[in-house]
Amino acid sequence: MTTQADRRALHAYVSNEAHERWHDFAAEQGVSVSAVLEALASHVLGVVDGDSEAGGLRSVVQEARRIDAQRRRRRPG
Repeated sequence: MTTQADRRALHAYVSNEAHERWHDFAAEQGVSVSAVLEALASHVLGVVDGDSEAGGLRSVVQEARRIDAQRRRRRPG
């Protein structure tokens, strides 16, 4: 059994639309957003390692890069 000590918080600020999408998707699947993120983590490593089965996540990585770049441009320096 996983205890609180075995877990760490993952915190992110996302747009209102992204927040709703995450929660809507999770609700439609009958799971929590936390569970989706935890399950997704092992697949993300496959993208980095070149796993062809994880290829569908390449577009996710590209979109994440775009979002990060956009946020860096808006951040006051």
